[in-house]
Amino acid sequence: MSDLESLQRVMVEACVDSVECALASERVGAGRVELCGPGVGGTTPSYGLMSRCRERLRIPMHVMIRPREGNFEYNEDEFETMLRDIHAARSARADGVVFGMLRDDGTLDEDPMRVLVDASRPMRVGCHRAFDATPDAGEALQTLLRLGVDLVLTSGHAPTAAAGRAQLKTYCNHSGSTLTIMAGGGVRASNLLDTIRETGVREVHIRATDPDVFAEAMKQLGRRIPEPLS
Repeated sequence: MSDLESLQRVMVEACVDSVECALASERVGAGRVELCGPGVGGTTPSYGLMSRCRERLRIPMHVMIRPREGNFEYNEDEFETMLRDIHAARSARADGVVFGMLRDDGTLDEDPMRVLVDASRPMRVGCHRAFDATPDAGEALQTLLRLGVDLVLTSGHAPTAAAGRAQLKTYCNHSGSTLTIMAGGGVRASNLLDTIRETGVREVHIRATDPDVFAEAMKQLGRRIPEPLS
């Protein structure tokens, strides 16, 4: 398989926060969207936004389940909110949900996460970058494998995926065939190819709230970018 053929097999998830951005990313070759609400790092989008995006999109849609900005330690009310938002995502016909919960020592909060995972099925389940806040990546990967999580978004416990390439490669080598490692965090056209080639990831996560920046990244993968509609 040629390098170009290999790159064209990489699945790109577009992080979006509107119907417009979701459709624009689909148009230039995104394989999936992660739909987020407002706030630093994204929060749970409204049911109306979930359902409208699902009506308009032809590609899979994962939904962020995060009740607020800030850390990933949640109280009982926040946990119940996440549980209800998962039910809302299923009602909106989302293909997957993305969440993460931490204990006060920074480790993944396995028991409540298991409840959320069970409540999410048959949707796919992803763990977001709460994973990168854990103190021991190996232990966190084992927790995700026990939980049956399908994918994890990670920068390799580094500020960006470009800086965490060595760790991302290690995660890919140790995650097995059941847990997909998706590189994310500062992925742009300028570092996309090196990130893929040096880590072996087959999925990448790129912020797509600026359609032009996202389209430039897609060009690096040899995707055909349609001419603007007149």
